[in-house]
Amino acid sequence: MSRASAPGKLILFGEHAVVFGEPALATAIDLRTEVFARLHDEWLVDGASLKDTKYAYVRRAVDSSWKGPPLWLEIRSMIPLGCGLGSSAAVTVATLGALAALQGPVDPEAVARAAFEVEHAVQGRASPIDTSTSAHGAAVLVRRAAGDGFLWTIEKGDRRWSLHHASLPGVRLVVGNTGIAAATGPLVAGVKARVDRDPRAAAAVAEIGEITLDGLRALQRRDLVRAGELMDRDHELLNVLGVGHPLLDKFVEAARPHAFGAKLTGAGGGGSMFALTDEPEEVRAAIEAAGGSAFLVETEPRGLEASP
Repeated sequence: MSRASAPGKLILFGEHAVVFGEPALATAIDLRTEVFARLHDEWLVDGASLKDTKYAYVRRAVDSSWKGPPLWLEIRSMIPLGCGLGSSAAVTVATLGALAALQGPVDPEAVARAAFEVEHAVQGRASPIDTSTSAHGAAVLVRRAAGDGFLWTIEKGDRRWSLHHASLPGVRLVVGNTGIAAATGPLVAGVKARVDRDPRAAAAVAEIGEITLDGLRALQRRDLVRAGELMDRDHELLNVLGVGHPLLDKFVEAARPHAFGAKLTGAGGGGSMFALTDEPEEVRAAIEAAGGSAFLVETEPRGLEASP
């Protein structure tokens, strides 16, 4: 039997714009997914068929990386589904890690590459930031050119992403969950269509890229006021791209009196927002009073961990 564990993630800046090659910044968080794998006489996932549509990422991971006999896979996850916290990336990375551990040494870079291909195949269009952050841990900056902290490059068609380790101070963040699970693929496709037809959307994508780098610098110098201002602007631009939701706006507005800034995170269309704050209990109470489910997360230095 093998076991692998991978963290969820929270995109601080740059979601959706990263699909178009702009920079994005994500951090691993202390919510993790575990996958256990052992030989069996038929393919099962948590006792159910591998062909079940809810296991699309697991099935694709198996098809792409396992040539051996059937396995019994068991998934244990702390990450809410469809909430923008990287649940699909974590289960993909952990599945690939568990399969790799059955076959030999586990290479996080190889897993990150394979996991991106899985997400791209299932979603139709994706960036490698979720899967690379889950595989590497800590904080990850993705941009076109390699620079300080370079980890690896991933290419797809005419798109190229260089993944970098980013040094950030450890922080606690308050996440507000709408309880609405929105599929990433259609949201990504919708942004692509909007950018193709609307110059304002294309300009928003470019500005989000600039905000990402400004936000990274603000966090590194611990200028939380500036980082919060950039988060607020990023949220506005994501609404321009059509991935907002009234509940996300409601929770963001509820959090802001007690926060440096707040924004949606992940694909949008529901899912989650988060707030950067030094008053976490006040923010949590405000989000819950507005009808949301709120909880605290911490940045996570550990990425993929796997063992036979």
